[in-house]
Amino acid sequence: MVMEGNTGSLYGHLNRSSTRAFLAYVAAGAACATVLACFVLSAADPPAAAHNDGELRLSSRSTRVWPDLAFNWRVVVATVVGFLGSAFGTVGGVGGGGIFVPMLNLVVGFDTKSAAALSKCMIMGASASSVWYNLQVSHPNKEAPVIDYKLALLFQPMLMLGITMGVELSIIFPYWLITVLIIILFIGTSSRSFYKGILMWREESRILMETREREEQSKASCATSDVVIDPSYEEPLLPQPQPEEKSALETFLFNLRWKNILLLLSVWSSFLVLQVLKNNSKSCSTFYWVINVLQVPVAVSVFLWEAVKLCRESRARRMNGNWECVCEASVEWSPAQLIFCAFCGLLGGTVGGLLGSGGGFILGPLLLELGCIPQVASATATFVMMFSSSLSVAEFYFLHRFPIPYAAYLICVSILAGFWGQCLVRKLVHVLKRASLIVFILSSVIFASALTMGVVGTKKSISMINNHEYMGFLDLCE
Repeated sequence: MVMEGNTGSLYGHLNRSSTRAFLAYVAAGAACATVLACFVLSAADPPAAAHNDGELRLSSRSTRVWPDLAFNWRVVVATVVGFLGSAFGTVGGVGGGGIFVPMLNLVVGFDTKSAAALSKCMIMGASASSVWYNLQVSHPNKEAPVIDYKLALLFQPMLMLGITMGVELSIIFPYWLITVLIIILFIGTSSRSFYKGILMWREESRILMETREREEQSKASCATSDVVIDPSYEEPLLPQPQPEEKSALETFLFNLRWKNILLLLSVWSSFLVLQVLKNNSKSCSTFYWVINVLQVPVAVSVFLWEAVKLCRESRARRMNGNWECVCEASVEWSPAQLIFCAFCGLLGGTVGGLLGSGGGFILGPLLLELGCIPQVASATATFVMMFSSSLSVAEFYFLHRFPIPYAAYLICVSILAGFWGQCLVRKLVHVLKRASLIVFILSSVIFASALTMGVVGTKKSISMINNHEYMGFLDLCE
């Protein structure tokens, strides 16, 4: 198809638009949040906070609340919202944690920490079924897996390291500051993604219009002229053998890259072991900090290994006059690009740790920014989220952070939603020839998450102010 043939150049062209305005927006937002934090802390009454220090600090942390699993309106709402959130979240490659946590907290009645743990369970189920679906579909443009394993290896270690940092910061940061930071970041990423979606839609409309005009001209010329078949052209007009299409099993086996998957599993296992050891140690003890620090070389070593490979391969191709991209990202890999990717991976993981999501709110838009087509960006972000969310679920299971019946039910709902969401949207993209639909879904889910997190955060902050609760930073070692 003409549309598919122009897809790579379309998104490569859009990727060349400057990102300086977005980065300036994020920096300005972070600066405003810092100034606001300093203002709130300076206005706080330290003696009053210290008078009932234990009571105030405990009131800032949620106690465990686990409602029973029973058929009622709350479970029905959770099922509907969970199904739709999982379906659209996995299609966009963002998971949907920004919708799941408020829903589980406000509608079902779970405490914040349990809601975040159950959110991870839902993201794991949806992303696993989405990955299963993506392993059975072909790349829309070329002979390659729709999941970019090189980008997954580049981002997964830093994302997991960021999630660990985010979990630690979620204990220290006051709830209102987390809300402000997330709203600033989510509005920025959703606006940026929506803008890119509009540009893609316009370019797709132009390509479809040109294709339609060529088809109409071809039909008109055939209708108004006599066609004379010369014997010398008889052979080319005969049906030519077409390349044999792969079966579902052949496509599945082709999309699997066992070497990369095993490496990702080794990183996952290393982080899991370190997290279990850390959680079974005394908080802020020497062993606790040693285990925390050990996560850094594990993540950085795998990142550097993949980064060096990308850099060398990209340089070798340029020296040979080959301008084909090393991976799905249409950028020339350089140390500056790789440092930026490492920072974004850490940022995405930190947001995931603060929010209880899989980090896709940063990774999905970032892959689009690097020039990946929407299908590849969605599939790769979901693949990475499957590892990060499953790591958190395993950790929360050992810590008894969620009820098993509720988790099993919500995982089943998310598995069905992830598969059917991918199936439906991919068919719409194929019929309408508009991959920008995936980008609009991504930006919509992020914006909806910003709204829900804003409402929940504002409500809880007002409640803490009315109850004269402590609004400053907490102690990690308590």
